[in-house]
Amino acid sequence: MNDCAMNGFTAAFLIALALAYAVESWLVRRQFAHVRKNRHAVPEAFSDRISLEAHQKAADYTLARGRVGEWDRLVGAAILLLLTLGGGIDWVTSIWNGWELPPVVTGVGVILSVLLIMQILELPIALYQTFSTEQRFGFNRTTPRQYVLDLGLQLLLTLVIGGPLLALLLWVMESIGPAWWIWAWVIVMGFSVLMSWVFPTWIAPLFNKFAPLEDQVLKTRIEQLLTRCGFHSKGIFVMDGSRRSGHGNAYFTGIGNNKRIVFFDTLLNALDHDEVEAVLAHELGHFKLKHVLKMLIASAGVTFIGFAVLGWLSDQSWFYNGLGVSVPSHAAALLLFLLVAPVFTVFLQPITAYFLRRHEFQADDFAAGQTRPSFLISALVKLYRDNASTLTPDPLYSAFHYSHPPAAMRIANLATKT
Repeated sequence: MNDCAMNGFTAAFLIALALAYAVESWLVRRQFAHVRKNRHAVPEAFSDRISLEAHQKAADYTLARGRVGEWDRLVGAAILLLLTLGGGIDWVTSIWNGWELPPVVTGVGVILSVLLIMQILELPIALYQTFSTEQRFGFNRTTPRQYVLDLGLQLLLTLVIGGPLLALLLWVMESIGPAWWIWAWVIVMGFSVLMSWVFPTWIAPLFNKFAPLEDQVLKTRIEQLLTRCGFHSKGIFVMDGSRRSGHGNAYFTGIGNNKRIVFFDTLLNALDHDEVEAVLAHELGHFKLKHVLKMLIASAGVTFIGFAVLGWLSDQSWFYNGLGVSVPSHAAALLLFLLVAPVFTVFLQPITAYFLRRHEFQADDFAAGQTRPSFLISALVKLYRDNASTLTPDPLYSAFHYSHPPAAMRIANLATKT
């Protein structure tokens, strides 16, 4: 009976993986064809704002990133198969079991070791993306030394923060009984809220410098906008994003009384005051329309379902056997679920993308009510140009992957507000 279940689940896993890979490859091919087809002419809506040279750079950049993405997807699938059906998790587990440590310590060691192995195996592609693709198109400003320091800091944070969290989750799984997954869900959601509060002042400054906005004229305009929108923050900061990349962005971070508004220095260098205010009005639209809260609630619901499924799967021998793990354990259950769940949920991605794009339209509409729509239009055009974002994505590819509406759709929507 176990063999049949094992074979059935193994087959289901392989079919899901193959189907997800095939659909992704098909979508990428569509994207490539669509971008190449429209490479030789700037779309009419942008012809007076974007040069042909900039448009072609965006097309070439999109294609180059897409090719790296294809290799990343192939390597990711290979690593997943090696770790599961190839016996990789079993091998790592046997090493840790040989040291005869407490179960929770062994479990944390197994999970962190597997994640480290995955990062090492995927490192060549990440290095190529940064020091070849991004470098070739003029975006990379990260030095090898900075890259190594970032990796080391990320590893340290994973050990210092992720290690205790994993230990707590595994202890709950070992000790609480059948309802452990409810407590695990509460812990994860509480941890997420805590990290959202801690991130702006404790985590982000480890990677970047944040300086108060010095432009008093712009600061006054922003403070007036914040007052109109009823937004209270701990300050307006400029981040040295140019240390690592030429891309520009803006965001607000944190929750409760620990919210911050952050501008990349590259964005402030590219936009004028009217455009910066319009971009911030868009970000404030997400706050005012409670998009962050809605996504947090949605995330909590999805996470709850995920833990419920994990609670059931952790008691099924076919779940472990079907994925190449010979000795069931709570650590193996948690690790397998983290690795395999994306394979079975990849087709939910367009649903998430749809709601995120709808939020972007709503935030654009809000911004258009706070500043002139033309200011946000000109800001977006500059950001699309400077970030080399393609103006002509394939409709199906963008519907599946894009969290923001394509450029033409956003501009057309804003144009109706003028």
